[in-house]
Amino acid sequence: MQLDIEFIRQQFPALKEPSLQGQVFFENAGGSYTCAPVIERLTRYYHQRKVQPYYPFEASRLAGEEMDEARRRLSKVLNIKADELSFGPSTTQNTYVLAQAFGQMLKAGDAIIVTNQDHEANTGPWRRLADRGIEVREWQVDGVGHLDPVDLAALLDEKVKLVCFPHVSNLVGEINPVGNICDMIRAAGAYSCVDGVSAAPHGLPDIGGLGADIYLFSAYKTFGPHQGVMAIKRALADALPNQGHYFNENVRYKRFTPAGPDHAQVAACAGMVDYLDAVHGHHFAPEPDAAARGRAVQGLNVAHEGVLLAPLIDYLRGRNDVRLLGPQSAEGRVATVSVVGNRPGYELAQALVSEGIMAGGGAFYAVRLLEALGVDPTHGALRLSFVHYTSKAEVEQLIASLDRIL
Repeated sequence: MQLDIEFIRQQFPALKEPSLQGQVFFENAGGSYTCAPVIERLTRYYHQRKVQPYYPFEASRLAGEEMDEARRRLSKVLNIKADELSFGPSTTQNTYVLAQAFGQMLKAGDAIIVTNQDHEANTGPWRRLADRGIEVREWQVDGVGHLDPVDLAALLDEKVKLVCFPHVSNLVGEINPVGNICDMIRAAGAYSCVDGVSAAPHGLPDIGGLGADIYLFSAYKTFGPHQGVMAIKRALADALPNQGHYFNENVRYKRFTPAGPDHAQVAACAGMVDYLDAVHGHHFAPEPDAAARGRAVQGLNVAHEGVLLAPLIDYLRGRNDVRLLGPQSAEGRVATVSVVGNRPGYELAQALVSEGIMAGGGAFYAVRLLEALGVDPTHGALRLSFVHYTSKAEVEQLIASLDRIL
């Protein structure tokens, strides 16, 4: 089964937007285009339901039902319980709240492990726990940006209570073996916290199957509204100190949202599942299990992206004037490709504008990783990232444009 790219592209209004014609989007790692069902739900909510939810009058009742629908349906795709799913304003904010909770639960002398492969959102808040007497250990990348589980094993001991690491690096694009790593962490008696922000755009994860105690990603990078999505296993959610209002401490999904959620955007997250179900229904026979539908669609996305990614990687590897960061083949990575050239990354992105290519340049909140790779963060990298709605013709246009500007 191959992805029907024409069907897919019809589901994204931005791809038909007149103001964006003639431009090809290769900064998807920073935020994807939004699918039509999310826009429709958000528009309906603002038109018809923009009231305080969960009261008995009709508009309020419907507003609450739509929020509950989003939590219920998305949790099924993610293969978790509905009360294990929390929404917040961003993944950065969700991680900060979690760090505050762990800071209250852990005691001086306990240890946590972070990496230097991470986006700063999943390392900075945890590192600040050192101010509370928590030992912070760093699982470091090698010279190509790879995290070796053998190095993690050397850091694990009875003092370690938490390990935070990325599913996929937002810069080198390597896919870490989350399930195996979480097994190691669990065997050592510690909790796992996985930043899935750069993995989820390529297919919503089967969090239950991965075995992570905490998994975070951003809905605005998975074709949805600007929300952070956070899954926390029930036992851990109950053990962590409540960070919400005291009278909400018995509601798991409210324990880690100190402020009220954005009602409209939470409700609109159901549109992400509408879209996934539409893609599944277009390509496959009916499947009652939501997590199975998610895995099937993920397989389509990954296969399509892999076909497009291979020639781009081959092209960049064939040049002697750029350094390709991360895996040197399409295997083991997502369609997030970063290169370091003889001009700053931002300048290369600027040069691509006249070619009709929308790309990003800079450090991408991965300053520690660039430094570990011997790259000056102020010079930065050019990042070229795409998802399943990207076409073969667009990748060919990108390669031709790179040939002219490099």
